[in-house]
Amino acid sequence: MLSTGALRAHLLAARLAGTVATSREESLRSYRLFAARDPRVLIGIDPEWTWGQRDLIELMADKCGVSSDPRHTQGHDVIDPERTLVALDAFAERIRAAAQRGAPVLLGTGHPHRLLGFYAALADALSAAGCTVLTPAHGRCVDITTRFGLRTYNLDYVRGVALVRDPGASSPGRATGAHTHSPLPVRLALAAAAEADGVLPELVIGDHGWVCGAGQLGFEAIGLADTDDPALFVGEAEGVVSVVVPLDDAVRSDYYRPLTRYVLNRACLSQ
Repeated sequence: MLSTGALRAHLLAARLAGTVATSREESLRSYRLFAARDPRVLIGIDPEWTWGQRDLIELMADKCGVSSDPRHTQGHDVIDPERTLVALDAFAERIRAAAQRGAPVLLGTGHPHRLLGFYAALADALSAAGCTVLTPAHGRCVDITTRFGLRTYNLDYVRGVALVRDPGASSPGRATGAHTHSPLPVRLALAAAAEADGVLPELVIGDHGWVCGAGQLGFEAIGLADTDDPALFVGEAEGVVSVVVPLDDAVRSDYYRPLTRYVLNRACLSQ
């Protein structure tokens, strides 16, 4: 079993925590946009409380360990590895509880190039434990507004994990797809699940709009988030999202493998 100390060392060495690649400028820009309720940054969350930029800085300092000083405007952000470890334990506990009761689950990612392997391992383990890994709306189209205008994507599943890909992309089922923050794919998937046979997920696992969109609709949702994604942490603070793990969500995909082993061990799902 991977020890807590070994994982902490890996988090720092891989820059999943500690000094991360995400810049302070990027994070502050996201906080400004969130405070202005820009849907590109809300990613499915409809905040009940009023969140100013200073409020968000304080929240992210508490949840992630970033600087709480609003005068700190440049450089790289910092994530406290202890906060990551505590959140990973809570994340694993939610997965363990779902596995124990054989709950239907839905997994989706807006970072398929980086995080698909992490979620796919969870899907495999949950399936082996008797959970139904849902794949609703497979192949359906979803229109998402991007910086290039309105784009149409197809919803696909790879090893039980949802992602969106360009309709012209070859080889459906391969581990390639589009980076997106949109909550529209999870809304499509949940609507299709309700229409098909009424089997809805008791737990949604993912990132970006997959977590925010599902949580806002009342589903238990857990996931990963970087320091420039305040929506998930706001959702957690307001009780809409159950667990958010602070870490850099865009490092090399193999750097997440120790996290996979740690979570599965903690969830008693190691194979």
